[in-house]
Amino acid sequence: MVNFTFTEEQELFRKTVREFCEKYIAPRAREIEEGKKIPSDIIAKMAELGLLGLTVSSEYGGIEADAVTAGIVGEELGRADPTCATAVFYLVQASWGFIMNKYGKDEAKAEILPKVTSGKAFIGIATTEPEAGSDLVGMKSVARKEGDTYVLNGEKLYISGVREVMEQMEEGGGYLTLVKTAPELGARGMTFFYVPLKGTPGISTSLFEEMGRRGISTGGFKMENVRLPAKYVVGEENKGFYIAMEGFNYARAIIAAVCAGAAMRAIEEAVEYAKQRKAFGKPIGKFEGIQFKLAEGYAKIDALRWLAYRALWMFDKYQEGVYNPFEVTKVIAEAKLLGPKWAFEVVNDALQVFGAYGYTTECIVEAALRGVRSYMWAEGSSEIMKIIIGRELFGKEFIPYK
Repeated sequence: MVNFTFTEEQELFRKTVREFCEKYIAPRAREIEEGKKIPSDIIAKMAELGLLGLTVSSEYGGIEADAVTAGIVGEELGRADPTCATAVFYLVQASWGFIMNKYGKDEAKAEILPKVTSGKAFIGIATTEPEAGSDLVGMKSVARKEGDTYVLNGEKLYISGVREVMEQMEEGGGYLTLVKTAPELGARGMTFFYVPLKGTPGISTSLFEEMGRRGISTGGFKMENVRLPAKYVVGEENKGFYIAMEGFNYARAIIAAVCAGAAMRAIEEAVEYAKQRKAFGKPIGKFEGIQFKLAEGYAKIDALRWLAYRALWMFDKYQEGVYNPFEVTKVIAEAKLLGPKWAFEVVNDALQVFGAYGYTTECIVEAALRGVRSYMWAEGSSEIMKIIIGRELFGKEFIPYK
């Protein structure tokens, strides 16, 4: 039988996380957006609660959370900070911290992961390049082996957390960075490296101004003859592409849960406003034009939540060998496709309820609109999600780029 319930432990954890979010994050969501920074005291409190790197093994300070539990945290953070900045800070480290924990070498994990779980360092993902986004095979970054070290050259762009690594986090941090080690092999010739940014010779960084989720930075970095020891290879040489796809699956599933949380917050805000705002002598919430719009949005987001958690549950089962990667990837692509799309539509409808006030920066829902919009690109564009789903519907012989 299908069971649409969380475990007792998961429900208790959700309650704890929600109380934390309502006390420490929700009241400061606008501060995070306008200050373009997640305050360090919030990061410290998230670490104390075990929210940073929570998917990491306990020996490195994590709580070894399953994917469904990781999604619960993502949803609650999206609800508390609908700008999505705090959720991005969290989910990048939850998903790629998991990958580092699973595939990283023991020496590197012991060095890096305790700093992540304690909130002293940031770990992220770097695959996108100036001329290669979703088309990873088109990337130009390369690495060559020289004795016991690797020499990396290339550039990565549109990376979350660059300013945090370089300026805010006590121990800096770094990125799981995908480069070519055997360019002639295409996807079969890529390797994952952990690249520490701060203090590494040959690294230079840049920053961008984004339209939304301003509380976490977006930037890039160049690698010019960056030398890394072999301990920073993540997984096997030339197997990086496949490890990256697993990490993207995890991140995409959490994103769907974040979108559900942010959109539900927008609905809650709109409902409360509609109960108080009067027109023609009565609360506007009495008008069907308002009620029906929000009711339809609620139904969409309720459906999205369960699709997101199904995707996360399947990711967990994949780790146990129950599903093959293509089955999991398809369902996760469905959640990642519909999550940002439906969230954007629902938040936009909620914004309409506020009238002119909704178009001001005083209304947190406008920040939610800009925040969820970013997820139509982040960790794989909506178009790529359609290609993934189409591949499973039609078969690999109908992949458009082959």
